[in-house]
Parts: sequence; C-alpha cells; structure tokens
Amino acid sequence: MSSVKGKEKEKDVEVVITTRGDTESLTTYSSSSGERAWLHSADGRTKCLHPPIETHWELPSSGAKKPSSSSSSSFKSLFTFPLTKLRRTKSMQTVLEGPRDPKDAQIVESFRRMLFLEGLLPTKHNDYHTLLRFLRMRDFDMLKSKDVFLNYLKWHEEFGVDMLLKEFKYPEYTEVKKCYPHGYHGVDRHGRPVYIERLGMVDLNKLLQVTTFERFIKYHVSEQEKTLRIRYPACSMAAKRHIASTTSILDVNGVGMSNFSKPARYLFMEIQKIDSSYYPETLHKLFIINAGSGFKMLWKAVKTFLDVRTVAKVQVLGSNYLSVLLEAIDISNLPSFLGGKCTCSDYGGCLMSDRGPWKNPDIVKMIEVISLREEMDSKNDSNNGDVASEDSPSMPKKGDMGNQNDFGFNLAPLDESACAGSDSKYKLALQKINGLEAALGDTKNKIETLEEALEDAKMVSLIMLLTIEIYALKELAQSIIQPKL
Repeated sequence: MSSVKGKEKEKDVEVVITTRGDTESLTTYSSSSGERAWLHSADGRTKCLHPPIETHWELPSSGAKKPSSSSSSSFKSLFTFPLTKLRRTKSMQTVLEGPRDPKDAQIVESFRRMLFLEGLLPTKHNDYHTLLRFLRMRDFDMLKSKDVFLNYLKWHEEFGVDMLLKEFKYPEYTEVKKCYPHGYHGVDRHGRPVYIERLGMVDLNKLLQVTTFERFIKYHVSEQEKTLRIRYPACSMAAKRHIASTTSILDVNGVGMSNFSKPARYLFMEIQKIDSSYYPETLHKLFIINAGSGFKMLWKAVKTFLDVRTVAKVQVLGSNYLSVLLEAIDISNLPSFLGGKCTCSDYGGCLMSDRGPWKNPDIVKMIEVISLREEMDSKNDSNNGDVASEDSPSMPKKGDMGNQNDFGFNLAPLDESACAGSDSKYKLALQKINGLEAALGDTKNKIETLEEALEDAKMVSLIMLLTIEIYALKELAQSIIQPKL
C-alpha cells in the first residue's frame, strides 16, 4: 500500500510518495512545475493524480513574482458596480476564480467547442470549472470526459436537481442531525470549507424513523449543490482567491461491523456513486481520525469501491490526530470535540451551526443577485437558441461609491425587500431587471428609428446637392454658349 506525504509551502508543494508492496505505485511530482503524478495499479491501469484544483492560483512557480496588492483592490473595485448588472464576466472571474492555467483553459475551450458543435452543451452547464472537473475526472481525455459529462446531464435532468433546489424542504433536518451527526463548520487555512462527520455516532435505525433513504439522498444532493453554488463562491470572496474543493474530517471512533449493515452499505454506495460520478474533483483532503484496528479492516474493503485518486487524498489517523489537523485547520475552526476551541453554543453545537463565510448576509446577498442575473442570462440565451460564452457580457462602468459595506459591496441598487429571505426578492428583482430590459428595448427601437430618419435626411441632402450641382452646370453651359451666339 502506498503512503502519500505532502507539505505545503507558500510557493511550492513537494509531494513525496513511497511504495510498499506491489499493489500500486506512484511517481513523484512537484505541483508548481505543472507536472502531474501517475498512479499505476496492480491490474495494469494508469491514472493521473492531479495537483489540487486550486494549485494554479495558489502555487506559482519559484521564479514567479509575488502577487501584487492589486488583487485585493480589484476585489473591492468589483463591488462598486450595481448589483443588478453583475455577471461572471472577466472581472468577476478574476475575483472568484483567479487567472486560469493556459493549458487547462485551452483544453476546456476545445471541450466546450466540441460539445457546442454537437448540440450537447446547455447554457446553464456552460461553466468553466464544471467542464474542467469532468476533464480532470478522465485525465483530460475529451471523448471519455464527454461520456461522463453527458451522464451527468442525464442524471441532473432525471433526478430533477433544478426543481429540487426550488421545492425540496427538509423539516426533519434537526432530528436527522441528532442521529447522523454531520455538517460544515468553518474553513481550513487555505479558505476551503471544512466538512465533519461523526460516523461512529450514526444510529441508522433512528435515522430511518425520522426520514427515508430517498429523502436523505435528496437532502445530500441539495447540500452538494449548495456547496457548489454558495459555499465555494462565499469562501472565494472571503479568502479573495479561488476556492473549489472541501477539506473533510471523518471521525470513526466507535465504528465497527454493525455500522456497515446492508441498509448502511446501500446508503453509503448511493451517496458515493452520486459524489464520484456527478460531483468529481471536489474533495481536497479527507482526514479519517480515531481509526482503530476494526476500522482499518473495514477501510481495506471500503476503499476498493473508491476512485484511486480519492483514496490518494485520504489520510488515516489514530487517536493522536490533533497535530495533523492543526497543520491544515486553525484551532478556532475546530470543534471542541475534536480538540479545538469552538463550541457554537448559540446554535446547539458546531455541527448544527453550518458556520462559515456562506452565513455572512452581505456575501450571500451578492451571490443571490449574481446567480439571479446569470439565471436570466441563461434563459435569454436558451430562448435565442444560443450557448452563451462566459465572457460575452461586458462589465458596466463604475457607479456610486457611497453605499459600501466592509467588503466594498455596493448595495444601494437593491432595496431590503429585494434581498429579503422570501421568494419575493426574486420576483421584485426580476421585475426591476425586466423593466430595465424593456426600457433598453424601447431605447433601441428609438435609435433605430432615428437612424432610419438620418438615412432619409442624408438622401434628401444628397438630392439637394445634386440639384444645386445640376443648376450650376446649366449656368456654366449657358455662360459658355452665350458668347458663341
């Protein structure tokens, strides 16, 4: 079995891989050099072990200059624009995603073009990082990536993910948390969201008394979508750099064979299938803590169902795990039951709080308005039969600087009712945007009318000039003929 040890530095990451036994082997790579590691399994298969998905943004080469402070100023300047105008333009991309790796960007664009020409790229899924995740999933093989991407689109439609986000309610949430302790809590030192699960405390019998497998799986999908749509963007805004993956902690204290009964295995396999097939490349690191001899035996069987790249991101620790966790996560973001200093007593415990940048009302307000604007753009593009380019809209010019909060957000264009916690915010915002678009349409019609009138005026002017020229020519002819007479 191979062991992977990595030590992150400010400018570089050196991953040293040692091999014991003949089950699998790995090469060594330096992520700052842009090289990738390859995993060779015992059955002869080879898989690419990619650097972290944020590597390009966080880890420039050793010869590169340090980022200037302009990145911070560009973050603030972005939010001096009216909120109803915000889209994922180049300026937004710079803030939320950072500059893109040229090689990745080139193959993503080729992948996008291939899907578009075959009519297989819906506008709402024309997202750079969505396409990049599926390309990385299949080692940048475009044909294989196309297959898994199309499977994702089919599942997304059949599962009804879009309707799920609008209609699914989970009133048993609190009771589920009691018999299945899990949740997001804070961020790691890089700014990634931290997800924690206490597997040894799961009571499956009680879980099935308060919910069903079908509803729990729907809840899980809704949480995955919330992470992609809200948690990652919120963490990116808070950290002022691109965040696209999660650091997870799995506490297996008390786990035994009873935790892997037939119903438990079914639930585990369904969730694992969804995560690995439809949400690839979202795990940065998984720390399994309090692992005893019983769990190690279970892990040996469980990991055979996991992708080899996922297994390479897993670090199994015993009861002396705290020092390792603190290298990745600040003690203030660790719950007290893991040796940290946080209790979230006001929320009934850390795993009930959902603590993180995604709970900041200003950041959430920004994300909601941006998402609304993108949804409208997507609908307009779909109605026109086009696939919108991410970079097609242009960012409006700077607006009023007078109503900024601590994040530099210009919140003036939207009133409180537009950003309230009910569905009315969407209706009101849509009404405002539709009104603006109608006004723009009227203005466009007026401009076209003026242009037509201008063309008519030009024609009249031309006729008048020709008349004058003809009259002058007649006068000249008469002046020439008259002396001869």
